Amino acid sequence: MPGGGKSTVGRQLARRLDWPFVDSDTLIEERLGEPIRAHFEREGEASFRDIEQGVVDELTRHAGPRVIATGGGACLREANRRALRERCTVIYLRSTPEELFRRLRHDTHRPLLQVKDPMARLRELYAARDPLYRECAHFVVETGRPSVPTLVNMVLMQLELSGALPAHLARSPVEPPRH
Repeated sequence: MPGGGKSTVGRQLARRLDWPFVDSDTLIEERLGEPIRAHFEREGEASFRDIEQGVVDELTRHAGPRVIATGGGACLREANRRALRERCTVIYLRSTPEELFRRLRHDTHRPLLQVKDPMARLRELYAARDPLYRECAHFVVETGRPSVPTLVNMVLMQLELSGALPAHLARSPVEPPRH
């Protein structure tokens, strides 16, 4: 969801793992040469989703470990959900519409939230997208109000406990080895 922490948590997770970080929305903006909002307003959502699908396909085909943050609507396309689910380990940072509204109430850069009643819009988006996020995700992490470092630790713990990440990578650089 918009404001769910994908870029912020993803960037910190990549830093902790010493892996590259890629934000699909940033990559799209670089390729478009303009903000997503401008393209969205001029060309419409369908055009943007076509571009996004190509970027998601490209990013999920890349070899080697890295952390990818996708835009909140990437899950709307079946092809994106399939590519992410089959080629990556997907973490859904789940936030309630109320938590998202608290974080985004002053944001003017998210095109889907530039409406008369952003809270109602967040509830609509959540109702439509939560099942799609769950379909795509290998793990769901409830965000609530924890700090970014706490969320990163929660993601690392999920990955380590599942065997998706070796224990030595999940530990903090200052954490002593476990015996």
